[in-house]
Amino acid sequence: MAEDLHLLDATAQAALVASGEASPAELVEVALDRIDRLNPQLNAVIHERADAARAEAAGVLPDGPFRGVPMVVKDLDGWLAGEPYHAGNRGLRDRGFRPAVDSELFARFRRAGFVIVGKTNTPELGLMPSTEPLAYGPTRNPWDVSRSTGGSSGGSGAAVAACLVPVGHAGDGGGSIRIPASECGLVGLLPTRGRITLGPEAGESWGGLVRRLVVSRSVRDTAGVLDAVAGPMPGDPYVAPAPSGPYRDELRDAADPLARGQLRIGVTTSVPDPNVVCDPQVVAAVDAAAQACASLGHAVERSAPAAWDDAEASAAFAGHFVNTFTVWAAADLDRYGALTGAPLTADEVEPGTWAIAEMGRHVTALQYHAAVEATHAYTRDLARWWSDGFDVLMTPTIPELPPTLGQFTGTVDEPLVGLARAAGIVPFTAPFNATGQPAISLPLGWSAEGLPIGVQLVAAAGREDVLLRLAAQLELACPWSDRRPPVV
Repeated sequence: MAEDLHLLDATAQAALVASGEASPAELVEVALDRIDRLNPQLNAVIHERADAARAEAAGVLPDGPFRGVPMVVKDLDGWLAGEPYHAGNRGLRDRGFRPAVDSELFARFRRAGFVIVGKTNTPELGLMPSTEPLAYGPTRNPWDVSRSTGGSSGGSGAAVAACLVPVGHAGDGGGSIRIPASECGLVGLLPTRGRITLGPEAGESWGGLVRRLVVSRSVRDTAGVLDAVAGPMPGDPYVAPAPSGPYRDELRDAADPLARGQLRIGVTTSVPDPNVVCDPQVVAAVDAAAQACASLGHAVERSAPAAWDDAEASAAFAGHFVNTFTVWAAADLDRYGALTGAPLTADEVEPGTWAIAEMGRHVTALQYHAAVEATHAYTRDLARWWSDGFDVLMTPTIPELPPTLGQFTGTVDEPLVGLARAAGIVPFTAPFNATGQPAISLPLGWSAEGLPIGVQLVAAAGREDVLLRLAAQLELACPWSDRRPPVV
């Protein structure tokens, strides 16, 4: 059994602990051994917690649904008291910054029974959709080590895809859960805005765009973790509507797709940005997923929000996104400087990040306000489609195969190369950070080279139940659990 423990999802590992067939210490030791052996090829885990994890596993763990299961957390989007927090930044690394409090989400992971075995790599400040920080070097994709794992949760994506752990914490401000899920062959759910607290260190992040959860290898793990960690803290600025019941319950009828009713699914592979071309293999993967939904009995048609196909509106949204994004980058640098006692300098920050933040410092308060208002108007137009009788929108997660490493790093001479390249990765994901809707990426396609291709499903705000129900049906119809990357 021990040699196969790493192949089990978190739900199966927890069941072994509950039955006494495996111990938390045994599961943690398997994870730490795999990190030691495989991480040099991947550079996914940048801070190991070997001693602390062993001590926690040997002690009294909370009797939660994932008792004794090892996981990793990203070195961004959450704090562990007394542990390094560097956000991919050399300045925070060299200053040795360690927060004094736990994020509530991490406390909830622990109350669920998880044992955190390490922290994972992330691009600086989470700005790029590829994990290649100068502070720690690139994370490599276990499906092809010359390729990106996505960002900003790319370290967690690599760790879960290579079966170092079954679950990895992730956060998403423009695609950073779904893009690593797509590029690493995983399940990645962006929850509804306000579903999971960002406290106590933040009420909102990036104007409400950032949301947090995990990447996993199974729909049931994602649903189970969401059940375990969802809910607000007092004073949160956004609170999602309460679900009608446990999310795990949505998976029970997966073998009978119409047991809870037929879904109306719109499908598009149209790219909102006319400068981006969708790879034919990505289009084929979405078409195959749409055919699978039709075969399950759902009503499938070519349709998308009118605002989606309005090139002028989409271009305007992209411009407003850049204006606000640059301001948030500048604010993050200022916040980290304040936390460490002195402003971060250009020598402590990557050229691309510094240039993006400098752009933000030239956006006036009125320009920022106008960009926020215009974004809200666009997203109202976009979200209205779900009120017209549709349950789910199906799109590619990203319009291309996992890109090769080295395309997203700005230089002193050309600092904004990464920002320009990133625009071609996020057109399907970023709009739904702005609308606040839930979206999930599923590994439903595979390229001729054997690379994973993610398909995105988007539901109305508050309807993670619909996404998880359909995801479980597709997991049965188009199983992916037996696929293993070369580095595993």
